[in-house]
Amino acid sequence: MIIFPAIDLYDKKAVRLYRGDYREMTVYSNDPLSVAKSFEKKGATHIHMVDLEGARDGTTPNLGVVEQVARTTSLFVEIGGGIRDMETVEKYFAAGVSRVILGTAAVNDRAFLAKAVEAYGEKIAVGADVKDGYIAIKGWLEKSQVTLDAFLSDMETLGVKTVICTDISKDGAMRGTNRELYQSLSERYSIDLVASGGVSDLEDIQALRDMNLYGAIIGKAYYTGAIDLKEALEVAK
Repeated sequence: MIIFPAIDLYDKKAVRLYRGDYREMTVYSNDPLSVAKSFEKKGATHIHMVDLEGARDGTTPNLGVVEQVARTTSLFVEIGGGIRDMETVEKYFAAGVSRVILGTAAVNDRAFLAKAVEAYGEKIAVGADVKDGYIAIKGWLEKSQVTLDAFLSDMETLGVKTVICTDISKDGAMRGTNRELYQSLSERYSIDLVASGGVSDLEDIQALRDMNLYGAIIGKAYYTGAIDLKEALEVAK
């Protein structure tokens, strides 16, 4: 299982939100590049980045930071947040990003999603952010009418290879990840599933690994010291 340490970007800083609430933001570093380099130094091969301003506004204000990480580290960089047209997809790939994640656009603009998957294949991932069984959009500020199951079935049909599934109720809460959800999804769908939200300790990582999940994202647990990245990478093997 691949471990994706995460950097959420806001105003070119590395931050974390509590349960997706922009009013509950903690700044962890003014230098996201140095954070990414520390991940690399500890043995990480992949990094998960989210432009929180982009997710909310559909813009790319932190593109320069993302490009720095992609250009000056050997990390596999995936980026999500506000990617809602082909121009933005191409902008990120031109910046050296390995994979882009479509969230709101995957719900609201299936024609764009299909076009992106057709053009870039496995380099396009989809974010399934779940709130009470439904997909949330626009930086988690709105709940759509699309259920998680209907959404994942559609993604399989469209040929999406990787889905990052976040249980918003667990995100940043440090109360453990939703193991039941991921177990159920891993049994029913053949996509590469990345668990996100609430991964709080090595037991969570071990449990997700035992489900044969493709990946797990570590956010707040790394920044607070609850998870040692080197140990997490070992357990994930």
